[in-house]
Amino acid sequence: MTDSPLAQHPGPQASDPVLVVCVVYNPGDELRDFGRSLATASRRQVALVVVNNGEPSAVADEVAASLGGRVVSAGGNVGYGAAANAGARTLRTPWLVVANPDLVWEPGSLDVLLDAGESTPTAGSLGPCLLNTDGTVYASARAIPSLRQGAGHAVFGKVWPANPWSRDYHRAQADTTTDRRPAGWLSGACLLLRRTAFDAVGGFDESYFMFFEDLDLGERLRDAGWLNLYVPQARVTHVQGVSWKAKPEPMIRAHHASARQYLLRRYDAWYQAPVRLAVRLGLTARQTLEVQQARRGS
Repeated sequence: MTDSPLAQHPGPQASDPVLVVCVVYNPGDELRDFGRSLATASRRQVALVVVNNGEPSAVADEVAASLGGRVVSAGGNVGYGAAANAGARTLRTPWLVVANPDLVWEPGSLDVLLDAGESTPTAGSLGPCLLNTDGTVYASARAIPSLRQGAGHAVFGKVWPANPWSRDYHRAQADTTTDRRPAGWLSGACLLLRRTAFDAVGGFDESYFMFFEDLDLGERLRDAGWLNLYVPQARVTHVQGVSWKAKPEPMIRAHHASARQYLLRRYDAWYQAPVRLAVRLGLTARQTLEVQQARRGS
C-alpha cells in the first residue's frame, strides 16, 4: 500500500470537480432520470463520464452532453469493475463516484457523502442509504460474511428474512438512527471513493465480470486500514435491474459465478478442500433452483 489512511495528504477542496462514472449497457429512460437527478445532487462541479459496455447509445450521448460530460466506449461488454476502472482513469480527481444508471439522487445527496468523507480522513469508501422504489431500504451496507453467516443468509434470506445470519449480515443497517457508521462493505450501485484509497488497493478486481466486485473492493480497503462508511443521511433511490429484469437468467448465472470465484479464492488452503467442494455443490444447487424459478416466471 503506497498511501496509509493516516498519511498526511493535501485535503480535497470544495472547488475540486467530482468525477462521476456511470457504467451502462444499452440504457433507456432510467439514465435520463439519473442525469436529471444528478444535476441536483451537488453544488460542486461534477464531471460525468458514462462508460458504455453495450452498443452505441443515443441516450448515453444525450445525458452526458446535458451535463457537460462525455461517453467512453469500453470496447465491448467488459464487466462492471473493468468499466468503472476505465472511467476512473479518464480524470484524476480527489473523489470518484461509481454508480449504476438506475439511480435517482435526492437533492444534495452527493454533497452529504462528500462532507462525510472530508470530515473522516480514514474513510476510503462511502455509501448512501439506498431506497427501493416503494421507499423501503435496500440492504447496501453489509458485513464481510463468515462462511457460516454467508451460507445461512444464502439459504434462508428469502424464505426467513429475520434469520440470525441475515440479521448479522445486515447489522450496519439495522440501526435506524441516521448516524454514519462503518460497514464491512458497501454496494457498488452507488459508491463514493477517495482516490488515494482506490488507487492504493488497485481499484476494482477486473476478473469479476459482475457482482462481488464491490464486496472484494470493500474487503481490500478494510484490510488496508480504510473505513467503508455508511452514510444514511444521503439518500438515493435504486430502481434495480432495469437492463436485465426481462431476461434474468444470465444475471443469475453471473451472480453465482462471481460468488464461486470469491469463495474459492477466500478458502484456498489445502485443508479447506471440503469447504470448496461444499461451496461448488451448494452454489450449483442454488443456481439451478433460481434459474428454474425465473423460467417459470417468464
